[in-house]
Amino acid sequence: MNGTAKIRQKRSTLKLTSALAQKMHLDSIRLIQYKNYEQAHVSFSPQVNCFLGDNGSGKTNLLDAIFYLSFTKSADQAQDLQCILHEADFFSIKGEFHKDSKKRVVLCAYQAGKKKQIKLDDKPYKRASEHIGKFPAVLIAPNDTDVIRGASEDRRKFFDAIISQVDQAYLNNLIAYNHALKQRNSLLKQFADQDRFDADLLEPFTHQLIDLGSKVYKVRKAFIEQFKPLLIEHYSVLSNEKEVIDIQYESDFEEEIDQKFTNSLKKDLILKRTNKGTHKDEFVFLMDEKPVKKFGSQGQQKSYLIALKLANFDFLKNELGLKPILLLDDIFDKLDDHRIEKLMQMVASDAFGQIFVTDARPERSISIFEKIEQEHKFYQIKESQVEIRETK
Repeated sequence: MNGTAKIRQKRSTLKLTSALAQKMHLDSIRLIQYKNYEQAHVSFSPQVNCFLGDNGSGKTNLLDAIFYLSFTKSADQAQDLQCILHEADFFSIKGEFHKDSKKRVVLCAYQAGKKKQIKLDDKPYKRASEHIGKFPAVLIAPNDTDVIRGASEDRRKFFDAIISQVDQAYLNNLIAYNHALKQRNSLLKQFADQDRFDADLLEPFTHQLIDLGSKVYKVRKAFIEQFKPLLIEHYSVLSNEKEVIDIQYESDFEEEIDQKFTNSLKKDLILKRTNKGTHKDEFVFLMDEKPVKKFGSQGQQKSYLIALKLANFDFLKNELGLKPILLLDDIFDKLDDHRIEKLMQMVASDAFGQIFVTDARPERSISIFEKIEQEHKFYQIKESQVEIRETK
């Protein structure tokens, strides 16, 4: 059974067993030498947790550590080395989760010059990718505008991160595809440097890209059909506008991919890189049949982005049978009163599971969350020190 069929079968099963869906939350986290934290140990509410403090105090870094426990990487640093406290040589993040009535312990550790360690209940993974999807999370952060305004790579990464949490085979195929792509590009560069060409050497890598790319394409295509209704629904709730929104998925694999690779060979040799394949796929965000990136107002782009993230949340919830952890970084500064009100209505209705929020304006968050019935905790963060903040 391929990845697409597995997703569909899982979805049907979950609809029948939604009442038995798992529950998950992060009980506590312990940091050692992660970013600006020398040491920290914090326990959390299973519902709403709000990190308060000035910019630069460590709010976002604490949120990022929670993200790391889910994705085995930082949300804002490409290299683990950049996550080590200044003048230290390692970091560790230990999280205690409560999942389906069981305690699960995740440990992520990295020492400069050595292989990263990822363990679940003290048992190491052979590959970090095996951990993806076990403790799902959705992050809404200030730099998320890249998904709308950035290059096609930003949109591919966004959707790949969602699909990979529900389909391990897809993630494995994507990793293998990128490895084959790197090898093919290296060979193209070698041909140029040595002023020669060997079709027999290049052919196996081309076949790998076509085979693996076809599998990636089929899953992405099926995913968009499932994701699109969730996006449209959330946009209509968040926005007062009446635009018609859509997503178009564009890929070289839509037709005659073998011929496209053949026709592109001359260009590949000249540019020393592969110019056809799923690494060139594009997801076009549309509003009234026009690209949101070019024609959407700032408010429309903002609504579209938040709708994307909430659809991300719903998709994972539907496919995995549990509510992901929701991470909201500095979100209130990016939303107007209408969108804040709609989001808080969802929180109050128990639409989400565990939520983590950062805010540089404590009184604003306290005022917002004191009005809802969900259990909530406030944490004052100052110079990498975390303390419970009591409210009246």
